[in-house]
Amino acid sequence: MQQTSVSPVFVGRGSEITELTDALRRAGTGSPQAILIGGEAGVGKTRLLEEFLERAAARGAVTSLGSCLEVGAEGLPYAPLAAALRRLHRSLGPELEAAAAGSESHLALLLSELGEVDGEPNDEYSRARLFEHTARLFERLGAERTLVLAVEDLHWSDRSTRELLAFLVRTLHRSRVLLVATYRTDDLHRRHPLRPFLAELERLRTVQRLELARFDRREVAAQLAGILGTTVPDRQLVDRIHRRSEGNPFFVEELATAFEDGCGAGLTDSLRDILLVRVEGLDEEAQRVVRIAAEGGSHVEHALLAAVLDDDEEALIEALRAAVGANILRPDSEGEGYRFRHALVREAVSDDLLPGERHRINRKFALVVEAQPQLVPGDALAARLANYWYHAHDPARALPTALDAARAARRRNAFAEQLGMLERALELWDMVSEEVLAHTLRPYDWAETYPPGSCDHSAADEDCDRIQLVDVLAEAVVAARRCGDRERGLSLAKRGLRLVDEAEHPVRAAWFRINRARMLGSLRRSGDEEEIANALRLVEHLPPTAVQAEVLALGAGTAMLKKPTAEAIELAERAIRIAEEVGAHSVEVHARMTLGGLRYDVQGDAEGGLAELAGAVERARRLGVPDLLLRGINNLASMQRGLGHPEDAVRLAREGLEFADGNGLLRNIGAILTGNLVEALTDLGRVREAAEVLAGYEAASPTGTHAEFLDRMRGELALLKGDLATAGTMLAQARAANRVGQVQHSVPISRLAVRLAALGGRPLEARAEALAVLEEDGRLGHESDVYPLLAEAATVEADSRGLPQAGAGRPGALAAIAAAAAELRPRAPLHHGWARLLEAELARAEGADTPEVWAAAVEALRPTGLPYPLAQALLRAGEAEVQAGRREAGAELLREAAELAAVRDDRLLGGQIAALAERAGLSLAPAERSAAVPAQAAGDSFNLTPRERDVLRLLARGWTNRQIAEELYISPKTASVHVSNILGKLAVGGRGEAAALAHRLRLFPDDLASSGR
Repeated sequence: MQQTSVSPVFVGRGSEITELTDALRRAGTGSPQAILIGGEAGVGKTRLLEEFLERAAARGAVTSLGSCLEVGAEGLPYAPLAAALRRLHRSLGPELEAAAAGSESHLALLLSELGEVDGEPNDEYSRARLFEHTARLFERLGAERTLVLAVEDLHWSDRSTRELLAFLVRTLHRSRVLLVATYRTDDLHRRHPLRPFLAELERLRTVQRLELARFDRREVAAQLAGILGTTVPDRQLVDRIHRRSEGNPFFVEELATAFEDGCGAGLTDSLRDILLVRVEGLDEEAQRVVRIAAEGGSHVEHALLAAVLDDDEEALIEALRAAVGANILRPDSEGEGYRFRHALVREAVSDDLLPGERHRINRKFALVVEAQPQLVPGDALAARLANYWYHAHDPARALPTALDAARAARRRNAFAEQLGMLERALELWDMVSEEVLAHTLRPYDWAETYPPGSCDHSAADEDCDRIQLVDVLAEAVVAARRCGDRERGLSLAKRGLRLVDEAEHPVRAAWFRINRARMLGSLRRSGDEEEIANALRLVEHLPPTAVQAEVLALGAGTAMLKKPTAEAIELAERAIRIAEEVGAHSVEVHARMTLGGLRYDVQGDAEGGLAELAGAVERARRLGVPDLLLRGINNLASMQRGLGHPEDAVRLAREGLEFADGNGLLRNIGAILTGNLVEALTDLGRVREAAEVLAGYEAASPTGTHAEFLDRMRGELALLKGDLATAGTMLAQARAANRVGQVQHSVPISRLAVRLAALGGRPLEARAEALAVLEEDGRLGHESDVYPLLAEAATVEADSRGLPQAGAGRPGALAAIAAAAAELRPRAPLHHGWARLLEAELARAEGADTPEVWAAAVEALRPTGLPYPLAQALLRAGEAEVQAGRREAGAELLREAAELAAVRDDRLLGGQIAALAERAGLSLAPAERSAAVPAQAAGDSFNLTPRERDVLRLLARGWTNRQIAEELYISPKTASVHVSNILGKLAVGGRGEAAALAHRLRLFPDDLASSGR
């Protein structure tokens, strides 16, 4: 049968085709691309995509298409990607199987033809592994030729599909892959989940977003010419259809069909009427088939439709042929079912049904699927059945099928879809009878250490497996936390607490409270410690349980991050004992890892802490729980670096990154492992390698959690290059992402802020930043972070000595720094070295430093083998020797400092060393040539004139241009010109920075002596 109204000519979209073709070309060079095509319903997204896929295939690309489903989509994860993989499997066969080699058990979640799904735990980490293996498959398929993966109707996508697509967009690299997705813009209300997804992707360099506009009159005329088979359509007809359709190509087709049928004038302006005109033109039997197909979903299998209709096969074929010929239904590309020509048509048909009629049709679908489950794909069975019963308005059947669909979604790591089905179950719970609740529901599934609520499991009770409402809430709480919807998780946990009598079921209540604490902590809200305290109160005097051990372990872990105490050690030790007793092995290992950190932080037992943590890592290896092992490796790397063993930290961090990559967990813990690796490499002076590692992670993965760590390291690396602007930007980003209360992040970020303020000539700002940190508690156990901050703060005070505006608060600042230092407990050679450096800087701030003080700092730092802060100590020691008249000794120290600064590629420190050597007339070359270099007067190294030196001296005292002019008997304008010239020669950005530089470099030592500071 000939189809009508579809234009045989592809109209317009020239610029869009060009953009898509260019993206295909770039993808062909090994640079993966992504194109997002938006537009209102009927604007031509599908037609554009079909046209492009044909052209891409003609160029030799492999193409595959998958569509998101609407009806029946709730709880059905990864549907478009599963469909696309099936089509690729049909077209590529052995080639796809070879590309999937080694990943079959993971990818079977998406493509059952690859074999059996493995038996790994169904948690967020197994989902991460699924994502990693999927990306690896597409990289392999796109290694030799271009692969185009298209997804239609992204506005109907499930959350798991969106997250997997985002992962692919961010992760695919060095492969010939082009991702194209379409979505309906008029469906994107303010809270639509696709909005943040699009905003996130649009920021990426490899992602383009195209917005399809409606046709103008010229394009409508061209479309009508193709539909009507004429060269020049009637002008009035073009005007009328353009006006009524408003340029929407689909509506143009509908109006053109009405015109051809001679009923154009009878159409109303109602959109529904326009959409239903073609349906109403079918005979009664064909209309009945279309109405029933509409309730089957945006795609319905032929066999399922035939079973629901239960009609003569020939009559069904004739009805479907009529619907296809009228462009209402279209056979899918696999030839196994049908989908509506446009989703708006299906919506209009469905909305036109009477309520009872719709319920009856959905009931028939549900009964047929229950009787013949082979009629739908196995991975869609639970979700489709749940949706049919739900829309049949049969709560007694909808509730158990929703619970089954939730369990199926969890087993596929589709936690957002699991949550949706569990929330539906919560909605239906009060609508069913006690008989239904007692005999038709599945047993409780899984919610970590949660104890099911139906009975006392220590007693003989045949109803122990019966699921309760509180159990559904527990499953939903875990699903919400794992899919990232922590706001919803908080609400569900609160509802769970209302259902639990704390006096009767304290363990269950404690479980809900610790889950609230976790989500409050993740949301950076107050109240997490209060929830943990309440949970501790509930389980304190109870018999041992896994929940009790988890409560104690969480309490200890929270204390370790915020304010470690001896009480936290007791909590961790109790958690270990109880977990051992009840067999909660993962909880036990978590607690042991926390105990290792607490022994180090609280007891100062570096050796004991390392041993405890290393032992926990080995236990995690034996347990075979990847996320647990990675937590231990990460913590051990951090502790080794803090003790001054960056080589060990590098080895551990690399091991962790490799293990995470192989187990699909790079997105979960990759950021903090990368941060630890970059920080340790920087300590070793391997700065270029550190920058490469950071850039490689950025290219391969999103930052996710611990963005503050990576942003801070970007700032540190920029600062080494002397790029203060970039360092400032990274500081602001790190501040915005910082986890409140975690010293391990907040103190290093503040140190970066202190350095930037000091280098920018803002010593008072730098002082205020440092003092704000010193007012906070919780520095215990963080000597490796706090000592460098204190040394930086003391350096600021020393460099600004003699600066008038810095004098007032100096005694208080120095006292605060000294008091904070007195609270610290050095527990490694690196800490002792920092302590000696800090003492020397405090002495310099008082004008009391001597060569001997600096020599002590140098000798304490040499055993660490680290280029920094040894280079800083050598610079100051060399300066002290020169000032004492021992020029050759000073030159030797400066040469060594310069070598270490070069190793670390520290341009700022290298510049300070070179400037000091130049002012002192010392050569950084071998010693025998140093005597030939004459000493220079203050300011000569900057090519300042005598008058400019006079102006700079007064500027350094804090004088205004008018005061300078009066002192030197020149005009204020001339003083301003001199100041501008000085700023240029000193390469500084302002008067304050110039003054700070003059004081830091001792350009006017007489002024410092007369100041008395």
